[in-house]
Amino acid sequence: MTRVLIGLGLTSVAFWGGLSALPASAGHGTGGLVLAIPSEYAKRLLDAGDRPIFVDLRPAEEFKKGRLPGARSIPQPDLPWRYAEIPRAGRVILYCACPSGEILATYQFLRDQGYRNISVMADGFPGWVKRGYPLER
Repeated sequence: MTRVLIGLGLTSVAFWGGLSALPASAGHGTGGLVLAIPSEYAKRLLDAGDRPIFVDLRPAEEFKKGRLPGARSIPQPDLPWRYAEIPRAGRVILYCACPSGEILATYQFLRDQGYRNISVMADGFPGWVKRGYPLER
C-alpha cells in the first residue's frame, strides 16, 4: 500500500492508486493528511485475502444489525477509554455512518495517541452497503 506522509500541511486531496489523502481538520496536532480509502479498495483487500482490522465507530445497536466482515465495535463516544483495543500493528480501517468531520476527529485522536497504521473508509458504512458488499449480522 502506498504510504501518505502526515504533517505535509496540504489543503487539497491527493490520490495514490485509488487511495486519497484528505486534509485533517484545522486545529489538530499534525495539521496533516488523513489516509482515506474508498470502500472498493477495502473490498479488494478482502478479496485478495488481506484481512484488515475494521473498526466500526457506529452505535452498538447499528453494529448488531450489520457490519463489515470481521469488524470490531468501538462506538465513537467510547473511544477515549477503549482506543487501546485497536491494534497498533497491521492495517486498521475506521468506518462509520457519520459526517466526515466526526471521523476525521476520530482519526486525529488516534494519531495523537501514537497510531500510525490507521486509515478511514472515505464513503463509510453507507458506501459499503450501497455497493452491495457482504455484511455480517
